[in-house]
Amino acid sequence: MKIQIVEVGPRDGLQNEKEMVSTSAKIQLIDKLAAAGLKRVEATSFVNPRWIPQLADAEDVLKGIERQNKVTHSALVPNLRGMERARESGLTEVALFMSASETHNLKNINKSIEDTFPVLRQVAREALALGMRVRGYVSTVFGCPYEGNVPIDNSRRVTNELLEMGVFEVSLGDTIGVATPKQVREVMEKIVKDTTSDRLAGHFHDTRGTGLANVLAALDTGIRTFDSSIGGLGGCPYAPGAAGNISTEDLVYMLNGMEYETGVDLNLLLDAGAFIQQELGRELPSKVLKAHLAAQTASSSHSNQEDGA
Repeated sequence: MKIQIVEVGPRDGLQNEKEMVSTSAKIQLIDKLAAAGLKRVEATSFVNPRWIPQLADAEDVLKGIERQNKVTHSALVPNLRGMERARESGLTEVALFMSASETHNLKNINKSIEDTFPVLRQVAREALALGMRVRGYVSTVFGCPYEGNVPIDNSRRVTNELLEMGVFEVSLGDTIGVATPKQVREVMEKIVKDTTSDRLAGHFHDTRGTGLANVLAALDTGIRTFDSSIGGLGGCPYAPGAAGNISTEDLVYMLNGMEYETGVDLNLLLDAGAFIQQELGRELPSKVLKAHLAAQTASSSHSNQEDGA
């Protein structure tokens, strides 16, 4: 059985980094991810650079990456200005975003949920007219840092609105990493009934160590597309010091071991993780990456000891 993985590290991961990452490093990372077999890579964001300075080089990154026929590069767009920048960059897919929680939407987008719909509808209409595919993100599906529990009907309503705009797929996000498998199963089952499982994706965070378990719960409901981030890049701003996105290496390792088809070369993926870890100069959360690098170090040490014997 095939599983689609949407790599969000270059956007959702790097946007949380305080130290600026060079445009060259971003380009190399994106190309390495594509070389590893990832067919869908969210490369950057066209949110106003004043809000996310880390991704102010969006145009330069998209100019520099190697465009491959079988790889879809996408970017986040918040409004028509972002849409124009995306069009000029030659993208074929863009992503919209909003929250299921009213307070989080106000804090994140500075608009109520009701006022956000017309803006996104305009962007979707423009993108579709240009022949682009449009993806949607719904944040705080499983919990909000301001409101706590988020009623399932909130997420259902926002998801259905996005689908009616012509969005081909909606990614349901556990923004603050509070979800548990039981909750994921309950929420996904209800939203799947409103549409079909192939129009939904799971976006889980590992803040409390339940990320991969939540993937398994979503698989039980028929979800076959998951977002993940190389190395586990991306923190959780509401839980300082905690891990954020589930790691692509960890996800691929688990899925491969369960005999799902991911189309991803784990060794090349680990090379990409090691590359961005070195660029950032700090250890990343990915457990599979840690094990891989530790094994490499042990092997190198053993070889050196033999050479010196």
